[in-house]
Amino acid sequence: MAHETIPLTAREAASGLLGSVSMTCWIFLLVPQLIENYRNGNAEAISLLFVFVWFVGDIANLAGGLMAGLVPVIVAIAVYFCIADGVLIAQCLYYKARTREPAHRRRSSTETPDPTTPLLGRRFSDSLQESRRRSSGSQRGHQGRRESQVEDTLAKIVEENDFGRKAWFKNFASVVGIFVIGMAGWTMAWQTGMWEPAPIESNNPSDEATGGLVLGYFSALCYLGARLPQIYKNYSEKSCEGLSLLFFILSLLGNLTYGAGILFHSTEKEYFLTNLPWLIGSLGTMFEDVIIFIQFRIYAAQEPQPSAVI
Repeated sequence: MAHETIPLTAREAASGLLGSVSMTCWIFLLVPQLIENYRNGNAEAISLLFVFVWFVGDIANLAGGLMAGLVPVIVAIAVYFCIADGVLIAQCLYYKARTREPAHRRRSSTETPDPTTPLLGRRFSDSLQESRRRSSGSQRGHQGRRESQVEDTLAKIVEENDFGRKAWFKNFASVVGIFVIGMAGWTMAWQTGMWEPAPIESNNPSDEATGGLVLGYFSALCYLGARLPQIYKNYSEKSCEGLSLLFFILSLLGNLTYGAGILFHSTEKEYFLTNLPWLIGSLGTMFEDVIIFIQFRIYAAQEPQPSAVI
């Protein structure tokens, strides 16, 4: 039996676009940090408490969204949240199990770096230099010089991509790409009939809606508290080294479009109150992300600057 099609308004189109962009942010959110952890060979920069509380909040968010009858895109995002959290937690636990070296010994190897080495490329350069020293004793001649040139080139690429203007250009290009992919995805879904405006009214019984709200507020509390251990960890170590700035940029953008997508769908009182915990969880954490951005700036400025080459 065919159902009545809900007309597409400008606000509903904006809600769909923003929801799709938010979904794209969450799909790619963990990729920069997973790559950063893999390149460093550890996940020491990430607070496990941060990730664990975030994971608990995502589980409550998913359960609450299902019970409250939220729009499908929000439920889909909540499902992916849980999957992505599991991947990051698994990686962090793997590196912690593999490297149980005390923190003071681990930090001592990076306290006196070569002042001419760009800050964000130290670990990669150090590992390349170490491998070069090991290979120099057994390989000589033209092949050794060739490998050395390749390693220098790789180090230069990593350092240039993660330092200064190159890093900002990479992050900006990534954000533009997220918008393009998200908007293209929504357009294709709408054109093919896979997406249509969702009704504002909820058909869920009142007891399920109330239970969903309770879980929603609990998830919002977890989201607001999850970043506090990471902020404190950055503050106590006076460093954000090992954290991916793009990870937090995508988090901020995802939360912004997530909350805006809800508000564009409707601002009626009943709908607003139903979605209030999810608005608190998404828009509220943006303030904490800004604090982490400030930490990136402050602690990068405190690091010794590379000496000028004369």
